[in-house]
Amino acid sequence: MKLKIDTAADALYFSLDDSPVVESEEVSPRIIVDYHDQNEIIGIEILHLSKRSPCLKPTALEFEAV
Repeated sequence: MKLKIDTAADALYFSLDDSPVVESEEVSPRIIVDYHDQNEIIGIEILHLSKRSPCLKPTALEFEAV
């Protein structure tokens, strides 16, 4: 899994798999889900990240496995 924050594009991309994207679907305004050839989710993109979470500090992200 990879998490990428593109500050220039104001977007976050969460990648579950390195497979090529064959289809994308906007499931909610400015939230895009990517699928591979077997129609499984391989990535999620959130656009306009700073407007959704104005207090977000990309350099201070925490991860928790439960």
